[in-house]
Amino acid sequence: MELPARIGKYELEEFLGGGMSHVYRARDTVIGRAVAVKILTDAGCEDPEAKARFLAEARMAGNITHDNVLSIYDFGEDEYHRPFMVMELLRGEDLRHAIKNGHTGDLTSKLKIALQVARALEYIHTQKVIHRDIKPENVHINAAGVVKLMDFGIAKTEGLAMTRAGYVLGTPYYMAPEQVMGQDVTDQVDVYSFGILLFELMTGGKPITGDSVERIFYSILNEPLDLEPMRQAGVSQPVCDLVAQSTAKNPAERPQGFSPVCAELERIIADLEAPTVVLPAAVPEAAPVAAPGLPRWVLPAVLLLVVALAAGWYFAIGRQPVVIVEKKGPELPKKPELPKSIQTETGEMVLVPAGTFLFGENKEKIVLPAFYVDKTEVTNQAYAAFCDATHYARPKDFPKDKPDYPVVNVSIVDAKAFATWAHKRLPNAREWEKAARGEDGRMFPWGNDRPCPTEKACEQSFANVGLKEQQLHPVTDFAAGASPCGALNMVGNVWELVEELTRPTAETLEYFRTEFQFRPRPDELWYTIRGSGYANEKIAESVIWDLGKLPSSWKRPEIGFRCVSDAVEPP
Repeated sequence: MELPARIGKYELEEFLGGGMSHVYRARDTVIGRAVAVKILTDAGCEDPEAKARFLAEARMAGNITHDNVLSIYDFGEDEYHRPFMVMELLRGEDLRHAIKNGHTGDLTSKLKIALQVARALEYIHTQKVIHRDIKPENVHINAAGVVKLMDFGIAKTEGLAMTRAGYVLGTPYYMAPEQVMGQDVTDQVDVYSFGILLFELMTGGKPITGDSVERIFYSILNEPLDLEPMRQAGVSQPVCDLVAQSTAKNPAERPQGFSPVCAELERIIADLEAPTVVLPAAVPEAAPVAAPGLPRWVLPAVLLLVVALAAGWYFAIGRQPVVIVEKKGPELPKKPELPKSIQTETGEMVLVPAGTFLFGENKEKIVLPAFYVDKTEVTNQAYAAFCDATHYARPKDFPKDKPDYPVVNVSIVDAKAFATWAHKRLPNAREWEKAARGEDGRMFPWGNDRPCPTEKACEQSFANVGLKEQQLHPVTDFAAGASPCGALNMVGNVWELVEELTRPTAETLEYFRTEFQFRPRPDELWYTIRGSGYANEKIAESVIWDLGKLPSSWKRPEIGFRCVSDAVEPP
């Protein structure tokens, strides 16, 4: 393909590589974002199985939103009916090259890479997706050490079979015994492959060698894994044990899912990072001296003497005074704390601390790094500044006299354009929910109790949901309903757009057809909205995990958004 070329709103700038599909560095000409565009080649389009896998990858990966999984932004067909997907543009290198070039760091750094891979796999398994091709080439690391799991080309999801019975898919060195045998696979195949990857990450070499696929498969099925290279590389025993358990030939003997794998990696890392306490050296001149001629049984009495001296008493034994010299070791420097809030050109942001929180109605334990979230929904004033600076079109019915009200009638495309201009981004589902509920799994930002027995009390305190008035309020209203981090109106005022792809159900499509006479395009992406809005009549339906679904082009007077940004620790 001659460059530059254009597919829809994406301008292709540079060929990056590929086989059955070609990958290009491109630019979204609407919002100015650099992206990667993956296009199935003509040869791939002529292969029904290759085309089916490409489409399946787009659907599966496009519905997964996680910090450690490559993001899929868009999907469609070009003018020649070749399918393409638009992805996050990654900078850095894959794990294969990072291992080869010695860029994986020390033991702790390697374990942190492994932990991010494990967290990604833990999450995709909750989405009923099995990757089936875990290997260093499918793990990407950027300069900051952030890991992205990618390439869902042969992934399997519940209810979707991409292979014939007995047909083997995967990369031989990393395949589990049951995968080699062509048996039905479960998520345990990813646990096995992860164990092989962890071995290679620790040692730089594969645990299984062979000059033919048959020899490799024989080793996988019959020979025990040799952990001696790990020990020779100075890898700690707990890591060796985790590799041994993960690569057990019997799936039932492996860790059952990635939750225990993540927990063990976190424990090992915590042990490695625990500060070493060094006791101060003894001071000879401070040692108690016994008077000449005293029997040896008197010496234990020094313990009593020290206690007495601590109380401020003075004793002398013979002519030698007993002196206690206190020697303190150097104090460990305190780690600089992130500020609780920061001021940006588009408004105040509050800190959401790093750590574990309970996600969703089922209260799944999730660990997130620290980040900042807009204290309020994006206002008309901030959005007007964006439009003035970029000549972006203002929303329908944009008010001139309500600068402190939330901007509405914006699509997720509009919201992303604003976020890019403001050097921020939209929150993913996990970030939004942690900002809304903190760490304790509460139902509402303010706690678990229904906020008020009467509509009047609701209006005066927590949120403008369940009210007869059904109208917007300034973004700083309802301060009593703030979330644990201090974010306002995480429930109420407007539904908030979230960077989380979803699929419409038949009921959802029917609702849009009957209520709004709206028929979305077949290839249109759908996103979630969170937080309920002023038009919700029942506060019981406004719990934090409640969500809605809407097509990417949809705009409504009860839908707005807020942004987040990564927290950069001070030096």
